[in-house]
Amino acid sequence: MIIVDSALAERVRADNPVRVGVVGAGFSGAHIVHQIITAVPGLRVVAVANRTLAHAEAAYHRAGVEWTRCVTDPTALQRSIFAREYAVTEDPAVVWNCRDIDVVIEATGTIEYGARVALESIRHGKHVVLVNAEMDATVGPILRQYADRAGVVFTDTDGDEPGVAMNMLRFVRSIGLEPVVAGNLKGLYDRYRNPTTQADFARRNNQKAEAMTSFADGTKLSMELAVLANASGFGVARRGMYGPGLDDVYAAPAYYADKLIDGGMVDFLCGARPANGAFVLGRTDDPVRADYLRYLKMGDGPLYAFYTPFHLPHLEVPNTVARAALMGDAAVTPQGRPVADAVAVAKRDLRAGETLDGIGGYCCYALLENYADARSENLLPMGVSADCVLGRDVAKDTALTYADIELPDERLCDRLRTEQDALLRSKSTVAMFA
Repeated sequence: MIIVDSALAERVRADNPVRVGVVGAGFSGAHIVHQIITAVPGLRVVAVANRTLAHAEAAYHRAGVEWTRCVTDPTALQRSIFAREYAVTEDPAVVWNCRDIDVVIEATGTIEYGARVALESIRHGKHVVLVNAEMDATVGPILRQYADRAGVVFTDTDGDEPGVAMNMLRFVRSIGLEPVVAGNLKGLYDRYRNPTTQADFARRNNQKAEAMTSFADGTKLSMELAVLANASGFGVARRGMYGPGLDDVYAAPAYYADKLIDGGMVDFLCGARPANGAFVLGRTDDPVRADYLRYLKMGDGPLYAFYTPFHLPHLEVPNTVARAALMGDAAVTPQGRPVADAVAVAKRDLRAGETLDGIGGYCCYALLENYADARSENLLPMGVSADCVLGRDVAKDTALTYADIELPDERLCDRLRTEQDALLRSKSTVAMFA
């Protein structure tokens, strides 16, 4: 994917940078703004939208931009772009309604609000880059359908684990191997972590305790691998995946040798060195290729381990923007029908009348399940669980169902889920890697 640097250099020579709007100026959004402004002259962040305007301004200031213009309508934003200014706004509609913006980076980290930003940006002809695996895991496949109809790219990012794994999948195919397992390298996994247990770690790392909880309790992992499953077409071998504790990534071929499923599978390794990044297992039965791989110290086969020992999401997002805008290429996008779903499971005994606190809370963790199985059991997706009210008791470690809860009124994410469920029966979807 290094070809993007040449394409971006050409935009610099032509004095025609790709115009980017960023929605969300929290931890992720602010770091992305900094990276683009300070390191990628072929892209230009022309607007940052955030509900707290001061945070949007601070994102620019941190990147060395001393002055910003506040805009409240698309016409004002157009004038700002023409004048080569940097704009801020409280209203994301100003960004998606501006005809001079090429790509919208959705970095809110929310599901309901983020889904609206993505859907409206698509409807207005913008490529959409998600820094929001939670939203992608929940409603990504149906948003991909909207993007196809609008003729724009809808993609998760390079650098985050699904993007790292998806790039390796494409590489492994390119050298003549069949990818059969793909997933994350995970250092810690404890389903019962909560914002109290993670508060000190979050404080020391300038993060939110809920976000750190979702990393530790496996919810973020499940959602990232739902994104990868939907992009690759790989399924889930069993609810929650295997997640073996291995000493080294090179132990993975022996572990999975008798566990493979038709069509490929997503999974994760816990504690396997280097315990960061992503891995892919490729298979070949070709004796010439196998002999060459043995010569190159890749093992005796027929399974071979490939891995990337890091993930740098905020630093690699510019590559995703360039791929979408200049090449029409998605880093990670659902291939068609939804394949996997991150479902909500009780973290403790839950009582009727409680309101679920969603991702990274005290109530639930997520496990990955095949989408068709989740729907046949009427399981509750983790991504829509927030603010649902329990109608009956649910025991610890029990998967919640729609029958257990009452949904909030009039949510976009619920409407999109209804449309997405219909994709299981649809014949009109696009399969990228069939």
